[in-house]
Amino acid sequence: MPAPTATDREQKRHTMSEQKTTRSVSVVGLGPMGQAMVRALLAAGVEVTVWNRSTGKVDAMVELGAKRAATVAEALDANEVTVLSLTHYAAMYEVLSQATDHLAGKVIANLSSDSPEKARAGAAWVRSHGAQFISGGVMSAGDNIAHPASYIFYSGPRDVFEAHAELLRPLSPQEYLGEDDGLAQVFYQALLTIFHPWLLAFDQATAVIERSGHDIAQFVPFAIRSSEAFPYFMTEFSAANMAGGWADLASLKMMDAGAQHIIDASEEVGVDATFSHTAQAYWRKAVAASEQAGKAVSTYELIRGAQAAEV
Repeated sequence: MPAPTATDREQKRHTMSEQKTTRSVSVVGLGPMGQAMVRALLAAGVEVTVWNRSTGKVDAMVELGAKRAATVAEALDANEVTVLSLTHYAAMYEVLSQATDHLAGKVIANLSSDSPEKARAGAAWVRSHGAQFISGGVMSAGDNIAHPASYIFYSGPRDVFEAHAELLRPLSPQEYLGEDDGLAQVFYQALLTIFHPWLLAFDQATAVIERSGHDIAQFVPFAIRSSEAFPYFMTEFSAANMAGGWADLASLKMMDAGAQHIIDASEEVGVDATFSHTAQAYWRKAVAASEQAGKAVSTYELIRGAQAAEV
């Protein structure tokens, strides 16, 4: 067999180069998350076309190697798949309504945040214009989608997800949840439900440290060490909640007292303890409900709601 010539090698390199750039996608919405997605896709050798209301963000992505779309229609026409990274689903309607006649035959992957019902309604709207749809919820460390803890929930038709999973893989590890268009947002919003109070609690805790005249940096290692017990509590309380929730009247009263100690420690140094007052109100509500019912009533039952319990 003759050795490959220089021309053969050059042709092979050209073919391989073409293969690397055959993967292509459009990204609409260039906030911090959208920009992070564009960078990740470009780094993976994916050809990216971008559109955003403000051209400055488009310019920055074009400098990195992305292609510019002057209009939403142009972004849709450029590729089969368009990823949306917008503030909410209302923005999707506002943006795509500019080019509904360009949706037929396309695939919309909406990775924007919103409620599950709004995701389901958005999916129906997109399909009514002849496009396919999958939804996603981006669980990331801020806009650091390359962080080891980052991943993306997906839901919608399995065949649509599987057909385009490889193209979207550079955005973060994927967790496909099921056919329900709203399911990605159910899980995504549930995790944010945990994150938001934690963030406020951490602000309050570090404010107490600082206002008490001590070093936040000295405190943080202990906060991290304490957080290592969180998986244990999640496992224990999830099992309890599946059985109706953890409840013991004496323990509920102890939590009420503990909340008061947190309030006192915060307010003594001038730190806003509104968040702790809210937590205490739930413990007290559970104590009152337990005493009225003659049996322990969990905060889970109260938060879940009687109507949900009857379903």
